[in-house]
Amino acid sequence: MDRRTLIDLITIPLFTGVIGYITNWTGVLMLFRPVQFHGFRVPGLRVLFPLLPRRVRILPLIRYDGRLGWQGIVPSRADKMASISVDKGLAKLGSIGDFYRELEPDKIAEHLAAVAQTEIRDVVEKIMEQENPQLWHDLPPIIKEAVFARVRSQLPGIVRSITEEIGQNVDQLIDAKLMVISYFVKNPELLNELFLIMGRKELTFMQNFGFYFGVPMGFALFGILQVAPYWWVLPIGGVVIGWTVNYLGITMIFEPVFPNKWVPWRQGLMIKRQAEVTQLYSRMVADRVITLQNIGNELLTGPRSDRTLQLLEDSLRPAVDNAVGPARAAVRVAIGTKEYDQIRSSVATEATGFAPIAFNDAEFSRQQSSRIYRFISGQMTQMGPDDFVEMLRSAIKQDEWLLFFHGGALGLFAGFLHLAIFGV
Repeated sequence: MDRRTLIDLITIPLFTGVIGYITNWTGVLMLFRPVQFHGFRVPGLRVLFPLLPRRVRILPLIRYDGRLGWQGIVPSRADKMASISVDKGLAKLGSIGDFYRELEPDKIAEHLAAVAQTEIRDVVEKIMEQENPQLWHDLPPIIKEAVFARVRSQLPGIVRSITEEIGQNVDQLIDAKLMVISYFVKNPELLNELFLIMGRKELTFMQNFGFYFGVPMGFALFGILQVAPYWWVLPIGGVVIGWTVNYLGITMIFEPVFPNKWVPWRQGLMIKRQAEVTQLYSRMVADRVITLQNIGNELLTGPRSDRTLQLLEDSLRPAVDNAVGPARAAVRVAIGTKEYDQIRSSVATEATGFAPIAFNDAEFSRQQSSRIYRFISGQMTQMGPDDFVEMLRSAIKQDEWLLFFHGGALGLFAGFLHLAIFGV
């Protein structure tokens, strides 16, 4: 064996092994990092951007403002991935009504009533001082205390009717898909965390697999080079190996869906861990996504919050009439119908401020999240491997070609680098 052949025998497998590892290692980085877009402005790109094909414009390589750079595939697709995750994943687990029922509306009502009891006195004082201070000042203390007492006594029943009403209409009050999309767009790092928590073992395997697969493929490429000693063999071989390394790495994680004795690894590596991944996924969603706090924020500040506020006001207005009691007609005459109705409306509007306090109680929210966790894990346990894979893979499947392209590009670079160092 001459010196040139010996150098090729040693260096080609080493190159393909190292490049295989780097390909998959950087491929994993490309999935998740950086969370925010980093790049530099390119003259003319901002003008050119609208003219580019849509498939190019949506790449995490460029921005409409004329910057060229990179953003992790997962965070750059936060809206699309969240949408697919809802359609393929959470929608299979249950409707927003199912999740709301798991949060135990009766306990929410008790908690909300307890919060309201401590605040209702100040609310009534504030409103009456604003709307009709003279009347409020003229009322004897004993009458004022009677008003406070009547409102407080009605609160548990009023709040329970509100939570029941929300439960009956929650599908109209909350757009679950939009809620999840909005949450992940505002917190793209959580998508990274979700994927990394569930697939950490498989992602580590994928990185190491690049080296384990690259080295024997290097020997195969060396053999081809002995038969066809042309300069272009190494670059083309590098493209094939780089593309195949990434393709096989992704495939081994998710395929085959069902055990297949003809496949060396029998079944997708993540599918083999379905029970473990189910627990991790359920805990993440219960603690960070479908939480009492997020549902409350969506009810009170989301795109359909006007419906929630109207429901709350309609439920609370009768409390004023009941608090005034038999003197209702006399009070109307004394202050005027318009002023009386304004007071009713103000009480209802101000009292809606109790809801955020109750929904945003961290300790209470944590207690309720355990029920959501059990519900999600129970539902996912019933999933077949096909639905399980669809839920996990659908979010990145449409962008996998970027990883394969990246592998091929690095393989091409490695081939030319070997030629530059060691010659033809």
